[in-house]
Amino acid sequence: MHVSVFRVDAFTDTIFTGNPAAVCPLASWPEDELLQAIAAENNLSETAYLVPQGDNFGLRWFTPTCEVNLCGHATLASGFVILNILHPDRESVRFETRSGRLTVSRDAERLAMDFPARPPWACTDPPAELAEGLHASAQASAVLEIKDNYFVVYESEETIRRIAPDFALLGKLHPFGVAVTAPGKDADFVSRYFAPSYGIPEDPVTGSTHCSLAPYWGKRLGKKELHARQVSARRGDLWCELSGERVMIKGKAVLTLEGSMSV
Repeated sequence: MHVSVFRVDAFTDTIFTGNPAAVCPLASWPEDELLQAIAAENNLSETAYLVPQGDNFGLRWFTPTCEVNLCGHATLASGFVILNILHPDRESVRFETRSGRLTVSRDAERLAMDFPARPPWACTDPPAELAEGLHASAQASAVLEIKDNYFVVYESEETIRRIAPDFALLGKLHPFGVAVTAPGKDADFVSRYFAPSYGIPEDPVTGSTHCSLAPYWGKRLGKKELHARQVSARRGDLWCELSGERVMIKGKAVLTLEGSMSV
């Protein structure tokens, strides 16, 4: 059996930057064990699997160790593969996922993803491992949360860049991942994201966290449209547009590899 594999760098137009994802189109769903084994072999933060469902596609995301409920960069990569390679005549594509129906559409030179907004709330009792694991050079101004992520807010982009996490400590926070964020110098805000318990010590660019970061910074800055930058080593740029209970997350992508895997 041969499985097609496309490797796409998401939230960038320059290879070797942004967040790489593997996209595997399938005719039907195989056993989950095979999906997980392929994701582990790819050894990227996410492998996305596509299966046709009428005019739409079923979409699932796997890290090297488990399946996840929502992934932004692999959704952008999947939209790129469909709209630029598999069905270049289409203007948009709908995905049926664990997080409901998601849409990716062309937006000039970018692709736009229609995602649910997930505004965070104040964390009243942050675990000790959170601050200890981040080793930040400054005091946090706020700690926020949703059901599976902590968001630690600082007031300096330089603080975000200098954070050197203790991944063993942050891994104890499972099922929570950890985003750190601050106002940006050349963007409205910057962030980084750590999820060591999911096999992702640091994710290069994380679309899904912007479902929460965009509502937070939009309210704080009084803006509906925001430019975000994730300041990981690979870095990437996202453009977010708030619309009620939805957030449009926009970015570019570039193909870096096309082939097949024998399984």
